[in-house]
Amino acid sequence: MTDFYALSDEHQAIREAVRALCEAKVAPYAAAVDEEARYPQEAADALLAADFHAPHVPEQYGGAGADALATVIVIEEVARACVSSSLIPAVNKLGSLPVQISGSEELKAKYLGKLAAGEGGFSYCLSEPDAGSDAGGMKTRAVRDGDEWVIDGVKRWITNAGESEFYTVMAVTDPALKTRGGISAFVVEKSDEGVSFGAPEKKLGIKGSPTREVYFDEVRISDDRRIGDVGTGFVTAMKTLDHTRVTIAAQAVGVAQGALDYALGYAKERQQFGKSIAEFQGLQFMLADMGMKIEAARQLTYAAAGRSERGDKDLTFFGAAAKCFASDVAMQVTVDAVQVLGGYGYTRDYPVERMMRDAKITQIYEGTNQVQRIVMARQLLAGIQSDL
Repeated sequence: MTDFYALSDEHQAIREAVRALCEAKVAPYAAAVDEEARYPQEAADALLAADFHAPHVPEQYGGAGADALATVIVIEEVARACVSSSLIPAVNKLGSLPVQISGSEELKAKYLGKLAAGEGGFSYCLSEPDAGSDAGGMKTRAVRDGDEWVIDGVKRWITNAGESEFYTVMAVTDPALKTRGGISAFVVEKSDEGVSFGAPEKKLGIKGSPTREVYFDEVRISDDRRIGDVGTGFVTAMKTLDHTRVTIAAQAVGVAQGALDYALGYAKERQQFGKSIAEFQGLQFMLADMGMKIEAARQLTYAAAGRSERGDKDLTFFGAAAKCFASDVAMQVTVDAVQVLGGYGYTRDYPVERMMRDAKITQIYEGTNQVQRIVMARQLLAGIQSDL
């Protein structure tokens, strides 16, 4: 299909607008955000002002109404400048998409409206200390008490925890059923009594995006904050990841492109043996491979975004494939970018060292790449694959 191979004028305009914004208001702070391990407030303010902080929110709730491909382009371009900052639109989609997929109309109007208006970010609480890849092994409980629910438990590895105002929380409502109808989803607010946060994790990369545990100590919320029917939480969680793995692929493409861009500029300027190192065939082969793999990852990511927008039956395969392939490419390309810069690339004075550290997480979160391969294999064995 031709839409996989050429962006519309509107999508091109979005790319140009986000790139200009990032070059002016995100990239200049990226090194400091990493060095100081602080939230990228400059980027957050700039993205909000331009309505790129949560572009996926439908227009009927006050959002920009960007389609899946436009959202991917936004995240890709922000990640090209600063991966930590790209987690603002990416996690806002991850956290709020369960509401968009399964929430009541009242819940959508309230919380998607707040997100679009910039009244607070949205985080996603699925993983726990003993439930990572095995998300169905979660222990956080939600017990019904009349028209309310009481939530107790701990969530771990929660991106932007403490910064976000709203949290989609998966909790066990029937221990006997677990993933087959025993998990439900809820919206919890940062201000709810009994909600607290652990210390920020000391991470290898994405240091500007806080990752904390979230504690729920007898948090009491009304039933109108339940997302979907009781027992449908795990299904909603998995549907959400089918869509949002595409945004992780976009992050990976973005950081890989940023690393290649810098490596190209450096190779043209760096002189050795009387000429620029870009003139050496061995280096040209390396740069060619980097560019080729990035473009393959980008096309797969855009194809997955198209399936996300349409809700195609093979989205699960394509979401996993895009996330897995693009993140593996990002890791290899950023490592190669460090190699192009040689000793300089190994120092914090140059951005490719940060990009290499940031790229690593894309192979891990929203399902490790080993899990993605399991997902893809199951889809193939079930006979669910593209008609293309």
